Amino acid sequence: MSFAAKGWVKFDRDEGTAAWAAHARKIAVPLTKDPRFAGDWLRCGGTWFVGVNLLPNDGQGRLPDGPPLAGPAIDFLRAEGLMTPFDSAQVSVIYEGYPKPSDAETPAAFRFRRDRDAAHVDGLKATGVDKRRHVDEPHGFVLGLPLNEASASPMVVWEGSHEIMREAFTARLQDVPPQDWAAQDVTETYQAARKQCFETCKRIEISALPGEAYVIHRLALHGVAPWRDGDTAPPEGRMIAYFRPELEDIADWLA
Repeated sequence: MSFAAKGWVKFDRDEGTAAWAAHARKIAVPLTKDPRFAGDWLRCGGTWFVGVNLLPNDGQGRLPDGPPLAGPAIDFLRAEGLMTPFDSAQVSVIYEGYPKPSDAETPAAFRFRRDRDAAHVDGLKATGVDKRRHVDEPHGFVLGLPLNEASASPMVVWEGSHEIMREAFTARLQDVPPQDWAAQDVTETYQAARKQCFETCKRIEISALPGEAYVIHRLALHGVAPWRDGDTAPPEGRMIAYFRPELEDIADWLA
């Protein structure tokens, strides 16, 4: 099956990608231990470091004094016409015991994180007391780059879910000009489509090592598996860098 059909693709180890990951790890590890970031980014009872826009890379993904970000994943993004200037990479770190309950989440939200991998579509932030959803950050894609060897908490994706999401949001927004999409409450549409994905799509765990990479379709339902008994990771935790650049034109989100 192709990326267009599955909504995800994984790439084998590449030396250029591995060189970037090794350099990124050297920068990321001390940043994840910086007490300045613990208050906002250490969540789920201390078992998840969020690390949004943590790395100081440029628009091509290159880090200071580091090698260029290269490899088959980058070639794929260019060939598919998906390449846009990169944002600063997120560094998501999972620690043993993830997820643990916390005061920041309701019991229902914790159960969803534990039992449904905190499944979500990027860019649809839950805001306000009622946690309503809007197209706040229309991302172009999700590029995952493991920074260390770990078996714990792999990326999870529901195969083919991007087409269910596309159909649902197209129907919901077909009479709304793209410039007004961000103002639309799409909560019910999103929840119904997500339920359909759970019922009809295959849940896939994408395990990957440094030097490998994967791309997730911007509309694909995805999440993170809980840390299971027997999972392993280095002392700094399971560490993956993600690029999620926003689209320049929100109309492309459903293209």
